[in-house]
Amino acid sequence: MTNEEIKKLKARLWQTADQLRAGSGLKSTQYSAPILGLIFLRFADSKYSKYENEINEEYIKFKGTRSEKEIHEIATIKCGFYLPDNARFDKILNLPEEENLALKIKEAMIEIEKYSPDLEGVLPKDEYYTINSSEDKTLLKKLLKNFKDIPDDISIDIFGEIYEYFLGEFALSEGQGGGEFFTPSTVVRYMVEVLAPTEGKILDPACGSGGMFVQTAHYIANHKYKHGENSEINLRAYGVEKTSETVKLAKMNLALNNIRGEIIEANSYYSDPHNSYGAFDYVMANPPFNVDEVELDLVKSQKRFNEYGVPQNKTKSSKKNRDKTEKVPNANYLWINQFATALKPNGRAALVMANSASDSGNSEKDVRIKLIESGIISQMVTLPTNMFNTVTLPATLWFFNKSKPKEDEILFIDARNIFTVVDRSHRKFSDEQIKNLSIISRLYEGKSDEFYELLDEYNKKMDCSKDKQYWQENINWLIERFPDGKYRDIVGLCKVASIEGEDGIKDQNYSLNPGRYVGVLIEDDGLTEEEFKQELKALNDELNQLNTNALELEKRIAIHLSLLVSGDE
Repeated sequence: MTNEEIKKLKARLWQTADQLRAGSGLKSTQYSAPILGLIFLRFADSKYSKYENEINEEYIKFKGTRSEKEIHEIATIKCGFYLPDNARFDKILNLPEEENLALKIKEAMIEIEKYSPDLEGVLPKDEYYTINSSEDKTLLKKLLKNFKDIPDDISIDIFGEIYEYFLGEFALSEGQGGGEFFTPSTVVRYMVEVLAPTEGKILDPACGSGGMFVQTAHYIANHKYKHGENSEINLRAYGVEKTSETVKLAKMNLALNNIRGEIIEANSYYSDPHNSYGAFDYVMANPPFNVDEVELDLVKSQKRFNEYGVPQNKTKSSKKNRDKTEKVPNANYLWINQFATALKPNGRAALVMANSASDSGNSEKDVRIKLIESGIISQMVTLPTNMFNTVTLPATLWFFNKSKPKEDEILFIDARNIFTVVDRSHRKFSDEQIKNLSIISRLYEGKSDEFYELLDEYNKKMDCSKDKQYWQENINWLIERFPDGKYRDIVGLCKVASIEGEDGIKDQNYSLNPGRYVGVLIEDDGLTEEEFKQELKALNDELNQLNTNALELEKRIAIHLSLLVSGDE
């Protein structure tokens, strides 16, 4: 399938599913688990079908011999899981109308878990009893038919894309609760592009639904394929998530995307179930911002948090508050410490953090100074506003590199004015914006060949595209800023700043705010050019109406004054 066909398929599936949700009377929070479970069931059936003949042939071949194995053992080796007959999608879809469909789906999920220990207790079951409404008792059947529209011949990656797409749509419709499990994929893809992972162990201590792992695996697989290498990837994902329902989403997501990993339900402030200190090749996360309820005594002795210092209140508690449990003033730097200390000697990390952490003072500043002077921080990127479904706070991306060549400098990028509008309240990065921004990092690393590869890619697409202007604009964007195919500071976009020296990081009071270094800080009113025009027109219409009202009022006042003077009133 082409990208456009996949896009239309995802949109059609969502539209139909959401219309059925409206018919069921369920909220998005109640509807998401059974829907995602059906996508998983459809995926499992599609994947199993590709291995079914091979599985059956081996079972028959060795049946009755000393090498005989149970069919579920053979299936697990070849396919990754066993799909019993009663869990086949078509069999469930074609059950007679008098059958209890919700019960049959529940039984199918139980059977899948029976032979897949990693999925034990993960798949939705009783939720299917709530789908049908008194007005329409066929909604569940309609949902099954809806997901049957996913073609059998599409790749595992596309099933993962559909799952991720539905996660994003549910997060968008669920509001604040949805933000707990989903980071917009274009933000994650940009983080991964900058990080440029190869293979190894990756940690996400606030993993939500596992999107960081999925995008990392896709990046590695795509680059191996691009260079003609074996598409098998050696990536092991380790996640921590405090919400049990979100842990289930993440485990299903890993299974859908064929990623080996371990997701543990725990609170990352107080528990380190993967023994993270110095253990990981990559760390990625979008942790909660500005948490102020973390107990100091439970974190200050942990090695992963205190290498650069634990943020603490510098003034002593008053008698009134002395008996209260002392809290960390802000947990942002606990997360930042976790990332820095979890890396192996050649490890790299990327995290989303509130802008305020870049300039925060007091004990947080002390921690930041140690981090800067250690040379671990490689890059800081300010994101556009409205990139997240539920968080309106401005955000910055922090990048760490334990083995960066130039320890005394940091690359700053201001990406606030680079985005694509989704709607008035939401923005994203386009594929080309992700590539254009990430190429700045490659040029800074001296990889000019990747810059010219990207130009060549755009030229080829322009040659076979109807929208030649779009591709020419992207080519111009790159050439105008980096005409020699080498990194250079661009006012308003990027700047390499040293720790020492005039206008260096030390001179800027150890701030990590890109705006301090990049320059020409453009005020962002949150509007696109088209939105600005519409806003201006609305204001002009309102002004004209006010002027009309004022003239009418002026006439009425003049009439009454005239009457008063003449004595007729």
